[in-house]
Amino acid sequence: MDRQEWEAVIGLEVHCQLLTKSKIFSGAATAYGAAPNTQADAVTLGLPGVLPVLNGTALEMAVKFGLAVDAQIAERCVFARKHYFYPDLPKGYQISQYELPIVYQGHLDIELSNGKDAEPTVKRIGITRAHMEEDAGKSLHEGFVGITGIDLNRAGTPLIEIVSEPDIRSAAEAVAYLKKLHQLVVYLGICDGNMQEGSFRCDANVSVRRKGETKFGTRTETKNVNSFRFVEKAIEYEIERQIDVIESGGRIVQETRLFNPDTGETRAMRTKEDANDYRYFPDPDLLPVVVTTDDRERIRATMPELPEAKKQRFTTQYGLSKYDATVLTGEAALADYYESVVKLSGADAKLCANWVSGDLLGALNKLGRDIGDSPVTAPMLAGMVARIADKTISGKIAKDVFEAMLGGEAQGDDAADAIIKAKGLVQITDEGPVLAAIDEVMAKNPQQLADYRGGKDKLFGFFVGQVMRATQGKANPDLVNKLLKDKLAP
Repeated sequence: MDRQEWEAVIGLEVHCQLLTKSKIFSGAATAYGAAPNTQADAVTLGLPGVLPVLNGTALEMAVKFGLAVDAQIAERCVFARKHYFYPDLPKGYQISQYELPIVYQGHLDIELSNGKDAEPTVKRIGITRAHMEEDAGKSLHEGFVGITGIDLNRAGTPLIEIVSEPDIRSAAEAVAYLKKLHQLVVYLGICDGNMQEGSFRCDANVSVRRKGETKFGTRTETKNVNSFRFVEKAIEYEIERQIDVIESGGRIVQETRLFNPDTGETRAMRTKEDANDYRYFPDPDLLPVVVTTDDRERIRATMPELPEAKKQRFTTQYGLSKYDATVLTGEAALADYYESVVKLSGADAKLCANWVSGDLLGALNKLGRDIGDSPVTAPMLAGMVARIADKTISGKIAKDVFEAMLGGEAQGDDAADAIIKAKGLVQITDEGPVLAAIDEVMAKNPQQLADYRGGKDKLFGFFVGQVMRATQGKANPDLVNKLLKDKLAP
């Protein structure tokens, strides 16, 4: 049967670890990488007589997220106990939210590519809810024989679980949504977004149905996928698997599955529970949380400039193309770096954009570093760009200066000036030396000169190259072009 007859229906549940210093219901630390069970206090361990106390910073972060996705913020929300019996939560239940979450009815707009030169399609993905809850600990298997280790350091770390509407129809849409969501929570400063450490992880709910049908098919949930590429592969595999099962006369079982990145396949883990299996009821140890209008507006006043607003400002304030603005606002740290270069160099915004988004990002990609770990700081790059702008060096010479800074040949804000001075790279702007070089090149290439004057205009580039070589790349290119045109004329 033709695969085109089928349609996927996808909803994502994203667990976003909040960037607080302490846990959601106790004062235990949340720092990543501590020795096992050194950050598990009496509340985390569920010892008799202990009581949870809500972390106010975690609440404010949840509200920030709700405001950023244009959602409703509950005036009154309630914590519930979600019962399940795994050793990663010793008290036998997880404190979460069920009927009355803090955030509901929001949305996120994603852009879907239609090719290089076409405008992207904008699609709105609904956000059903974002509720607060505590994270579980980790079961450890490596290094143990016949037993399982339990590390409760992560147990009690504050999360918001962000649940989308089933509006996503392909793996590509799912990745676009996840990337947009990831960018947003990092911009907000509520999550570090580190997927390898589990700070941002995704459960993918996938079902299929024939196109034209309105009823949803039976869904499966693939748990805890921790990279964009793995999410895409897991969803693509699950779509194909479900279609194959149905076309072979079988039926889909509602179940929880795990993705194996080595094989690119999902496998059954357990039968999927329904909400009533968890026996939710309001937690008697926690009072309902009330968020007033004044609370919302106070929190709104602390919101940073969000990615879409920043992208729009970059196009208007700096005159950048939509593409350049999108690249430069991809990360808050990158956008800040770029604006520092513009401000400190006083140079053309487009020139700065070319160096940041082109040479710098290309170099960092090769080095496997991010912008926060760049060996070329914003003041260093600004110093170099300023010398291009005031014509001390040419763009070609700047490439050498940049490589020298990248290699650590000079440090500090004046690194570019130090390299230019040490290597004697100051651009030649006097006509005398340039005219002498032109005369020398013309004398050495009589045939090319005759051919150019005979109508082969493309040879002009040859003469430019020869003059630049004769001056070791130091001649001002604009001056070379101007003088060459006069000298080469018949």
